[in-house]
Amino acid sequence: MNKSISLEYKIIKEDISKYISLSDDEFDYYFGLLKAKKFARSENLLQSGDVCKEAYFIQSGCIRYYNLVDGEEQTGQFFFEGSWYSDYDSFLFEKPTTQTIQALEETTVAVLSKAALQKLYKEVPKFERFGRLMAENAFMGLRKYTESLTHISAEERYKLLIKSRPKVMQRVPQQYIASYLGIRPQSLSRIRKNLE
Repeated sequence: MNKSISLEYKIIKEDISKYISLSDDEFDYYFGLLKAKKFARSENLLQSGDVCKEAYFIQSGCIRYYNLVDGEEQTGQFFFEGSWYSDYDSFLFEKPTTQTIQALEETTVAVLSKAALQKLYKEVPKFERFGRLMAENAFMGLRKYTESLTHISAEERYKLLIKSRPKVMQRVPQQYIASYLGIRPQSLSRIRKNLE
């Protein structure tokens, strides 16, 4: 890990302000609990079987999480700068995760440990609202993804992805997009050819 990496004060302050209103002292206390980490392309932030003890705010780069289903990677979602991600099931209940979180680009994250979050809940109760909103966002994201897999065709999912998430199209390798859509890379190639 590169020890010279630092946290982006302004970016993190703008992010937290979307969820809760903090005084300067409260924000500085929160900021002091964060740690910066840098991951190389293809490096894992979390490995399946480990207990997730951290939540990650992406300052730069891109991550994905995936599960192994019948020996094949099934991508669940992609996250870019300005996003929080954690395996909340493992994080909250301290049980081994089934997910692997992988950096798709060189990625820098601000890390909030579970111990730090518990400290924030006690010292700055406003953070309980932050925790609730993060959990709600995670739930809604998972629900939308599950509904798209069961209610619309792969081609419609691909067209929706093009329209709603251009960063995915620009920055994510095709095999991971296919995995996210629940199809084989060859099927994605056919869909792309048909749309052209």
